[in-house]
Amino acid sequence: MALEARDSEAAHTGAEHADPGDGAERAGHADSAVGSSQVSAANRRLYTLARFTIAPLARLIFRPRVIGRNNVPKRGPVILASNHLSFIDSVAIPMVAPRRVRFLAKSSYFEGTGLGGRLQRLFFTAVGAIPVVRGAGSAAQAALEQSRQIIESGDAFALYPEGTRSLDGRLYKGRTGAAWLALTTGAPVVPVGLKRTNEFLPVGAKLPRKVRITIEFGKPLDLSRFGSADSGRARRLATDEIMSAIQALSGQELAGSYNEAPPSGTVERVKRMFHPERM
Repeated sequence: MALEARDSEAAHTGAEHADPGDGAERAGHADSAVGSSQVSAANRRLYTLARFTIAPLARLIFRPRVIGRNNVPKRGPVILASNHLSFIDSVAIPMVAPRRVRFLAKSSYFEGTGLGGRLQRLFFTAVGAIPVVRGAGSAAQAALEQSRQIIESGDAFALYPEGTRSLDGRLYKGRTGAAWLALTTGAPVVPVGLKRTNEFLPVGAKLPRKVRITIEFGKPLDLSRFGSADSGRARRLATDEIMSAIQALSGQELAGSYNEAPPSGTVERVKRMFHPERM
C-alpha cells in the first residue's frame, strides 16, 4: 500500500495499483462504504476461497520465504507498511499474512470488459483490493478517508509509504500518509520488508521468474508517542521510524528523496518548496 492528500500520487495508498498537510488532510466522506461489516458476503467467500486454494498453491509453486507472521496481530486494526518493488507485492502480502488484508487498487482494474476484465476484477476482489479513483484534490481526500474507515472498522490495511514502485531497488523517503493514519486511528504499524519481488516479476514482465522471494513482518510499532496527527513534525518523525523499520527488514540502500518525477516547471518547483510534505 503512500497517501498524498495534496499530491497527484495520493491514491497510491494501498498499492501502486492505486500507484497511501494541514486542512486538506482531513478528508471528506468517501462515497462507498468500506468497513469489513459492509463488505458483501460474496466477496468474503471469494476471499476465503482464494486464501484456501490459490494461496497454498502459490506457496507450493513459488516457495516464498515468510518470516515473522506472528508479528501481525490476529485481530483488531493494524497497518502493514511495506517497501514496494513489484506489481506482485500486493498479491504476496495478502497471500502470506495470517489474516485478511485490505488495500486500495486503482479503479481501472475493476472496470475491464469481456472475459479478461471479469477475471481481473475477480482476482483483485479475491485478494482484498478495494477500487479507488486516482488523482489529486477530492479524489486524494476520498482515498485517505477510505483508508481510515477500513482501519477503524478493525481490518488489516496494507500500503506503501514510498507511494509507488522503486524501479532502481532503493528505498525512497516515506510519505506521511501512513503515519497520519496510524496517529489518527491509533492502529499499530507492522513494517514489512520484501526482497527480490522485482526479480520475480520485473516491470513489464508478463510471467514470473523462478526466483524465491522473501516477505518479512517486523515487530508492531506504536507511534502514539510522537504526538497528534495534526502535527507535521509528529507525522514526519513517525514516518521516519516506519521507514527505518522497513529498511532494517529489506536491507535496501536509502535513496534520501521522494520517488517522484522532477518538477515539470517553475510553478511546480515553487509549490514543492512551500509544501515539502508528501502525504
